[in-house]
Amino acid sequence: MINEALLLLVLLQVKHWYIDFVDQTAIEVASKGIYGDGPGINHSAKHAIGTMFCLIAIAGLPYIALAGILAFIDFVLHYHIDWAKMNYSNRDINTPAFWNHLGLDQMAHQLTYIGIAYLMT
Repeated sequence: MINEALLLLVLLQVKHWYIDFVDQTAIEVASKGIYGDGPGINHSAKHAIGTMFCLIAIAGLPYIALAGILAFIDFVLHYHIDWAKMNYSNRDINTPAFWNHLGLDQMAHQLTYIGIAYLMT
């Protein structure tokens, strides 16, 4: 079980890096602070789809229902974590507050993944 949980966390880390830092568009970034705006929803949906693939890769198709539920939870949490960051954080990259808020945002996402790994494995 511990190896599956660690492997799942690695897959979720790679997924998170790719969707947040490689694949994310400027329109998605700008949209994340507007509650209910399509591109921000799309960004979180990409995370949920990626999470679903990671979960199925580890647990297999017999766990597709649980994977779907956990992916939906990831979608909801990711969306609201990003929305909160865009609305309540400092946006000046030259200040310590910006980096503190970015770190808090990333920590919230990572804690989500730890919870998902716990529930899945």
